[in-house]
Amino acid sequence: MEWFLTHIAPSSWNHEMDMGKPFDQAIEERQALFPQHATLIAEWKSGWERMLGGAIEDSVDLLDRLRTRGYRVAALTNWSAETFPVALARYPFLGWFEDIIISGVDGVAKPESAAFQLALTRTGWEPARTVFIDDSLPNVAAAASLGMHSVHFASPAQCREELRALGVRV
Repeated sequence: MEWFLTHIAPSSWNHEMDMGKPFDQAIEERQALFPQHATLIAEWKSGWERMLGGAIEDSVDLLDRLRTRGYRVAALTNWSAETFPVALARYPFLGWFEDIIISGVDGVAKPESAAFQLALTRTGWEPARTVFIDDSLPNVAAAASLGMHSVHFASPAQCREELRALGVRV
């Protein structure tokens, strides 16, 4: 599986869909390059929902604690415009965000500074009063370079402790 994800369906290919390329087009192009893997490549769309997995309940609880304590919460995600509605239907907690900036809809992706600037503009937040949480170090570094407090997410417990160290009531 690792070989397939590295050579046939790399993250750069998924990023094309996250930036708005239609799944059908991306799959057809990839199948033309790797016809011997056409069936598995087709699974990228037909099996997409199975790849989602379940919610991480401790993370959902942390999000709920933040919003019920009066913190404004928004999301900045690299996600396809085609598949995000499936996630919205599957994960009701996504409705808790006051805004969701979606790369496939908005045309900007992390770690590009334009993605963070768009999030700050749409929410009206000041970077120095904003905490950005992400599991990707390049994304965390990009947010920090714009003046945001940044937490590199490794686990809900670790994230909660880092938020407390920043003075966030969780």
